[in-house]
Order: sequence, then C-alpha cells, then structure tokens
Amino acid sequence: MYPTNLHEALAALKGDDRELAATAEAMLWSSWCRSGNSETDRLFRAGVDAMQKRRLEDAEEFFRRVIERQPEFAEGWNKRATVRYLLQNYSASITDCQETLARNPDHFGAASGQGLCHMALGEVSEAAVCFRRALEIHPHLDAVRDNLAMAEAEGGGSGYLH
Repeated sequence: MYPTNLHEALAALKGDDRELAATAEAMLWSSWCRSGNSETDRLFRAGVDAMQKRRLEDAEEFFRRVIERQPEFAEGWNKRATVRYLLQNYSASITDCQETLARNPDHFGAASGQGLCHMALGEVSEAAVCFRRALEIHPHLDAVRDNLAMAEAEGGGSGYLH
C-alpha cells in the first residue's frame, strides 16, 4: 500500500520494497518543496529554475529571499546549500545543511549533501557521520552508500560532528 502521509512515507523508506521506497521518496520531496505560502513558493520555483539554468548566483539570491521570508521552510535552506555546494562554498553549504536538518531532521538529502561538503574539505570522519545519518533515514540510497564506503576507506570509520 502506498503511503498516505509523511509518517508512512518515512517508514516506507526503511522497508524492503525499493519501488515503494522510491514512491515514498518522491512524495517526501514533493511535500518538502511546498512552503504553504504562494509568494515564497514563487520565489522558490524561480530559484530552482535559475539553478537548472546554471545561473547559480541568481539562484542563491532567490533562496536567500525564500529564507528571509520564511526561515522555518527547510527546503529553502537545503536548496541554497545545494547552490553553495555547486559554487564550491562548502563551509556555507554545511551551515545551510545544518539549518535544514534543524528544521527537518528526516532530510536525508541535507544529511548526504553535508557529507559531500565534508568530503570536499577532506573531513572524512564528519562526512561518514553524515552519510550514515542519511542511510539511517533512507537505506536505499546507493550513491550515499558508495560515498560512505569511500569516506571509510579514507579513514572516516568513526567520527562526530562538532
């Protein structure tokens, strides 16, 4: 049976049915990308559009405005984190991932993205912690599992976030 709410979707991520987990993941992303405010959503969509067109500075500005308007909207922080990662501003991206996770502790994308930033900075122990967190939420993320293996191979077998 398909999930009918966010709680069921999060539970479905942990199940053995990969197809159901993929459906649940899509449901979560769809929900996470709606702020509940039409102007915030318009700015958010403009930021996504700018990001897709590789106008990263414009996208960062749109997401700054989203965050300014509605700081509790976790996905605004997450999308700005993504843009900052693409701009190779890893420390700022980590901060935005942390803000995302403070608002949505189940955000496997932010946990994974934070891990990628730590990897880029050579902080393999911190990266491994983040990848493990993402996999605790969503065990079917094969790319994250590969990233965790890489972090562990580089010495990130244990670690903590400061």
